[in-house]
This record gives sequence, C-alpha cells and structure tokens, in this order.
Amino acid sequence: MSKLAAVAAQEIIIDIGRMPVQVHSESPEFLCMLEARYSGYVSPSAHPIAEIDIDLVPPGKITEQADIAVSFKSGRWLIERGDLRAEWEPISRLGRITQSANPYSIDAALRIIHSLILVQEGGLLVHAASAVRNGNAFLFAGISGAGKTTISRLAPPDATLLTDEISYLRRNENDYVAYGTPFAGELAEPGENIQAPLAALYLLKQGPQNSIEPLRESEAVRLLLENVLFFANDEHLVAQVFESVCDLIRQIPVYQLTFYPDERVWELIQ
Repeated sequence: MSKLAAVAAQEIIIDIGRMPVQVHSESPEFLCMLEARYSGYVSPSAHPIAEIDIDLVPPGKITEQADIAVSFKSGRWLIERGDLRAEWEPISRLGRITQSANPYSIDAALRIIHSLILVQEGGLLVHAASAVRNGNAFLFAGISGAGKTTISRLAPPDATLLTDEISYLRRNENDYVAYGTPFAGELAEPGENIQAPLAALYLLKQGPQNSIEPLRESEAVRLLLENVLFFANDEHLVAQVFESVCDLIRQIPVYQLTFYPDERVWELIQ
C-alpha cells in the first residue's frame, strides 16, 4: 500500500505472526508514520482478524499510570500506561487506543493485544531473539544483558533474523512456528517477516567459553517463564500461559547455551 493509499483509506493492516490487525486513524500523518514504522508488515490484502481505532491526543494527556496495568472489566480488557489507554473486547476483537502520535505507544498496545490472542491458542510472546537457518527457527531467550542482541550480531550470513528482542510463537498441532516481528531491541532493525518451525530453544548465559547442555524440564520451565511477556492479571489466563510453556518444553529441545561473544558460538546451534 502506498502512503497516499493509506491516507485515503484512513487505515492500514499490520500483519504480525499471520494475525492481521486493521488499524484506523483520522490522521494521515500518523498512518504514514505507522506505514514506515511497520514496513514489511503492512499487508493491504490480508483479511484482518481484529480492528483497532486510534484516537490521538497531545503528549501527557492520558494517565499518570507509569507502569503497564492490564485489567478485565465488563467484558473488556483495559490497558493503561502513562502514554496510552486502550480497550480491547476479546469476543468481537475490536479495540480502541488513546495515545499521543508516537509509534512506541501502539507498539506496547499491539504486544499486549497479541499476547491476549495468542494465549487462547497456546502461543507465546517471549523476551528472546530468534533466527532462521537451514529452514529451521532457533530461539535465544534471556533477561536484559544475557546476550540476545550479541548473538544476533554474531549470526552467520546464511541466518535470517526474526527479531533481537521479542519472539512470536504459535502452536501448530504438535509443533511450534516462530514468526518475525517488527519489535526491535538494540539492533534497532525489524526482523524479517517470515516464519519457520521452531527447532530448539536456548537459554542464554555469557561465559568464558562456548558450551551447551540440555536442561531438566523443571529448570527449563522456570527459566522460560521468566521471559514470557504476559501482563494480564488473570488467574485463568496465567494458568494457560503456564500450560503453554510446559507444552513447549515437552515438544522442543531446550538447552543452556553459555557463550563467549564470537561467531564460533553458532557452530553449536543446530
């Protein structure tokens, strides 16, 4: 879709994880900014599975809530932070975001909305880098400073980066598929909008040399849970997230990857 077409339509479709979301706004400038921000993920021919209206307000006119708060009231999810207020109806899959004209607010809202959609089908958003090599996807999870961006920078030329920050996983019968996302970390570059079956999950730890060892299931579940992005304070959905993590650990090989920051670490990844 060209910028002029987006302006005329007053909407664009942002397709992340093959979950197209139609975004409406009365601001042509804002839509042009979104088209540039989500370049590679704008898909005008996709059939949207959800719709969101954007209301723009001046900066500082939303709420004083500094941290993300996600609550469920009267059949709607309410998402609040200092720069945004959003409502999301899970049954109709219709939402509204009130925010200032910046891409970071809608980034946060889209992540939360996608996490709420994914939990219903056993999928996950994970604080992790991921890449595709030889037709398979590999996921590298870890807290800030564990080395997600570093291992992304060290990737060989035949590897395609899906993200260096937030990985998108969907359940496909007994397997999992990893998708590229536009949510970038320190590399400040969106991942490629492609998909591949998940072959292995690596929990990152930097050390004096490269080594790899399988993790016990209980330890793998604990470490992966620390890196799942899910903000809703809902006992039932949190239990579903836990079950999804346990299922993924049962289906996909999980390793502790201790690595020294040089390209030889990729010799261990297969």
